[in-house]
Amino acid sequence: MDTTSKIYIAGHLGMVGSAIKRNLEARGFTNFVTRTQQELNLLVEADVARFFETEKPDYVVLAAAKVGGIVANNTYRAQFIYENLMIQNHVIHQSYLHGVKKLLFLGSSCIYPRLAPQPIKEEYLLTGQLEPTNEPYAIAKIAGIKMCEAYHDQYGCNFISIMPTNLYGQNDTYDLEKSHVLPALIRKMVLGKYLMEGDWTAIRRDLNRLPVEHVNGESSDEAILAILEKYGIHKGIPSAATPELAAAIPVQASVIYASQSGDTSPEETVNITLWGTGEPMREFLHVDDMADASVYLLMNYDAPDSTPTHVNAGCGEDVTIRELASLVQEIVGYTGQIHWDSSKPDGTPRKLLDVSKLNQLGWKPTVSLEEGIRRVVTNYLKQVE
Repeated sequence: MDTTSKIYIAGHLGMVGSAIKRNLEARGFTNFVTRTQQELNLLVEADVARFFETEKPDYVVLAAAKVGGIVANNTYRAQFIYENLMIQNHVIHQSYLHGVKKLLFLGSSCIYPRLAPQPIKEEYLLTGQLEPTNEPYAIAKIAGIKMCEAYHDQYGCNFISIMPTNLYGQNDTYDLEKSHVLPALIRKMVLGKYLMEGDWTAIRRDLNRLPVEHVNGESSDEAILAILEKYGIHKGIPSAATPELAAAIPVQASVIYASQSGDTSPEETVNITLWGTGEPMREFLHVDDMADASVYLLMNYDAPDSTPTHVNAGCGEDVTIRELASLVQEIVGYTGQIHWDSSKPDGTPRKLLDVSKLNQLGWKPTVSLEEGIRRVVTNYLKQVE
């Protein structure tokens, strides 16, 4: 692989694809071929075939996918399995037909069994039941790994796969309905902070940049408050709170606000409600580290003859969602209350990847979770301001 090789990055505008492109550019690579979703629909086989016939890339990074958090995965189950299968089927097959030298397929840690032993080794794939809430997406990603292995076994293709843990960073999605846990936490805390401060100008700027269900900065105060409450950002006591939650909020809120101002009633406080118990544990990797690991594998790792062929990518440490929320709260500066709705699903109890294989290949991450979140929050606030 040299700096003049033609590299096709599918999904170059997404969080991972754009980070990989930045990493390659920093290393001196210049010959990229990219297409937006409007320019090339990866769901259409004929269009993908025509693209490969015209461009003939030397290397392919398959970072294009339909992605989302627990709500989106559980809601759009058919779309998640269909679109991801079609995208990877078309790109992988055309890469074989047109003699691509190496393909890197990007998967997800959700491919592993829900109750896999921790930390999760690559060989635990297909040894147990998947997490039900994201099973369609996981099955598509497992099919991608196996497709890369099969094309290597039958045709000798140098197709490799990397399985990242939970990612965050530049170009993440902050859609409150579809985003993953960390960007959703950041946006909720930011909006909660603005609401506490009565900074409606900042709230409206945020909603103008990223409307929520057609509610934007031009909407009425009532419409904005209603949509914020729908997504767990409440001024005063949540109107849809369970009796237990409603009973708990005034007591907790009155304590914290009495110490701050001495005259603020619970009805004037802000409360953020989060899904689940907060007890599941998750590992997080900054997307710049993920990009560096991906490029490292492109340059230093070839498809082996034995399985498993895929490589885990993570930092080897995890935190509870509750700890994560507290860290985001501190960095953002949100001083209101956080409440957990245990009637909502937690998802997989724990997902900590065993990254010894990647470490033995010579790569380790460099961005700590706190440093990474501070970078992300700073960048998010700059965009809003």
